[in-house]
Amino acid sequence: MRMIKSLLTLAFLLLAAVATDAADWPQWMGPNRDGMWTEDGIVREVPSTGLKVKWRVPVGLGYSGPAAANGMIYVSDYVKQSGDSTNGPSRRAELTGVERLSCFRAETGELIWRHQYSRKYALSYPAGPRATPVVVENEVYMLGAEGDLICLSADNGKLIWKRALKEEYKVQSPIWGFSAHPLVYGDLIYCVVGGNGSVAVAFNRKNGREHWRALTASEPGYCPPTIIEAAGKPQLLIWDADKLNSLSPTTGKVYWSQPLKPAYGMSIAAPRKSGNILFASGIGNVGAAFELGSSTPSAKLLWRGDTTTGVYCANSTPLIVDGTIYGVGCQKGLLIAADLKTGKRHWETTKPTTGERPGSHGTAFIVKNGDRYFLFNETGDLIVASLSNDGYSEHGRFHVLEPTNECFGRSVVWSHPAFANRSMYARNDKELVCVSLSDGS
Repeated sequence: MRMIKSLLTLAFLLLAAVATDAADWPQWMGPNRDGMWTEDGIVREVPSTGLKVKWRVPVGLGYSGPAAANGMIYVSDYVKQSGDSTNGPSRRAELTGVERLSCFRAETGELIWRHQYSRKYALSYPAGPRATPVVVENEVYMLGAEGDLICLSADNGKLIWKRALKEEYKVQSPIWGFSAHPLVYGDLIYCVVGGNGSVAVAFNRKNGREHWRALTASEPGYCPPTIIEAAGKPQLLIWDADKLNSLSPTTGKVYWSQPLKPAYGMSIAAPRKSGNILFASGIGNVGAAFELGSSTPSAKLLWRGDTTTGVYCANSTPLIVDGTIYGVGCQKGLLIAADLKTGKRHWETTKPTTGERPGSHGTAFIVKNGDRYFLFNETGDLIVASLSNDGYSEHGRFHVLEPTNECFGRSVVWSHPAFANRSMYARNDKELVCVSLSDGS
């Protein structure tokens, strides 16, 4: 039995792997979608002279992060042609424009190809696509803000297949757009769609045909599909607006569901697993840790947070390292360290997010490399820091991009960067930039 479990775990790891090169960042939050960056030769502090900017190229509007694979950078954006794109939390802005996916050479920023199509928007906070492209083998997958799921040749941008999720499944786009980064696992690609019985849909990644559909909820939510391994088998996690669900990746059969209802239907941050504990949190002080079953797929509530415990993440997904949750809370924008087993907070600070004053939806995206953490915050700064139960300390920061969007009167940049080729690739609504993070070794 132990050998069988070991083989299953090995198979899970092989199937879950997306990148073919350790230097790649082929999807949201990296090769394993865990925010762990494994390249060596990386700076441990920001030099007094700053970091080297290798190149900058113009791009359009978008919250979607770049993906890096096989010496190329892929980024989606939106070029507005008409309409008022002023942000309003409860108002859908109506725009006309062109949604695009562009491929640039990682070393120089040279444009290699671009695929585009006309698309009207009716969204709140309408500045372009939300989901980071996914690169697998020779295909790149993009999910647009209004539900256009496309598969292109990664080499030349030739269209392989396309699905219009909003139209085909007869659903209204979520008010803040289709945002859940698609997940490729084996021969399937998983998307959060919506509608009766189709909150989660699995498609054949080679031809786009539907493989299965599952789940009904009051709203589909915005949380990326996530694969974990527990009870000796892979489980697909789908967190909709009402509950956290575990499904069979191959059939869509529901293994278990736990009620977990964030405010405004905003399930956003992906659940994180460490050992046999699964942690999920969202806006409205909704957060909980679950003990996962070891023999059969199941989840038992371990603790549920309150106003003084836990972390309630929204824009950025937390990391769990050595039994500690490091995440940015939505209500005040605090970076918080909390104990995974109890939810007890070790410390909190606004220093890497909004500065001296707390701010709603204050944001910093967290990536770990060795014993250092790289935080890209909403003001466009890259921070090198140490995080531990004892506190937060900085090893320098470098201003990379101007914040070109707006939230609650603040200027912000809300896009998860890519870390590859000993560099960081980040974007705002005007440019994509490459910053060298090599220590010169």
